[in-house]
Amino acid sequence: MSFFGGGTDMENYFRENGGSVLSTTFDKYCYVNVRHLPRFFDYSTELSYSKTERVTSIDDIQHPAIRNAMKMLDMHEIRLTYEADLPARSGLGTSSSFAVGMLNAFYALKGKYADKKKLADEAIYLERVLCNEAGGWQDQIAASFGGFNRINFNADGYEVFPVIISPERKRQLNDNLMMFFTGFTRFSSDVQKANKVSDREKYAQLKQMHKLVDDAEQVLVDKTRNLDDFGRLLDMTWKLKRQTGAAISTDSIDRLYVKGIEAGALGGKLLGAGGGGFLVFYVQPDKQESVMAAMRNLMYIPFRFEDGGTRVIHYTPETYVPKE
Repeated sequence: MSFFGGGTDMENYFRENGGSVLSTTFDKYCYVNVRHLPRFFDYSTELSYSKTERVTSIDDIQHPAIRNAMKMLDMHEIRLTYEADLPARSGLGTSSSFAVGMLNAFYALKGKYADKKKLADEAIYLERVLCNEAGGWQDQIAASFGGFNRINFNADGYEVFPVIISPERKRQLNDNLMMFFTGFTRFSSDVQKANKVSDREKYAQLKQMHKLVDDAEQVLVDKTRNLDDFGRLLDMTWKLKRQTGAAISTDSIDRLYVKGIEAGALGGKLLGAGGGGFLVFYVQPDKQESVMAAMRNLMYIPFRFEDGGTRVIHYTPETYVPKE
């Protein structure tokens, strides 16, 4: 869940201008189960996600991330199953969470340990280079490292800094956030292509969005600041993001956003690259009933912040002997 700085994590932007993102992981998960497929079948690899694939050659795999990851890590004869708490293409980093989780599982099956940086770097390489999908770097880093972080981007890459905030203030922020599913899903890479940062005007807006990361972090870490300012800054960053491309929002999403503000939300934003998915609002406790009523046609998604990133939750080592 990215609050501020989205768009400044695009490589063609931050290599030249720098960038920062303020984001957190939360308690919705994707699960990737990988084991070696017993040799009883007339196919050597079985994949189960939104559809099922059974193939004898890795080159025949239709899912680009799985195909390229298997080649990258020299995986053979596997059964992979994937399930998730949230729908794909909804703006909450599901594809990158899958990529990170899959790589983590592949290394575990090989009996190897991969640290958080290695998993993030390889997931970025997998999605952005091998699969040639447009987009930024923040989702892969967030899914790998986990927690409430400021991620800084520069010409040399990135650094991850946990946001130092008291548990009580963090809980209060969590309690003031309300998330709703708009029902629209889209491929982030399609939105990114439609909104390619190319002109100086967009760069100027991204620089303003970058500055808001500093302001928002100050609100969180400075106990003397009113936490409600975080919500007002969300409204500012949403209005700036709306100017960075036509595919960011739609008339129906704009209407939903206005309804939320009129019902009492101080600010909010569409999560992800835009074009659909989840709306998150910052709402003071006494206004939440009103916002809930205004959004009654949408699915409400309660959530809690999560401190952990990707992890192996079950590990049974398997010995793999390649076919002669």
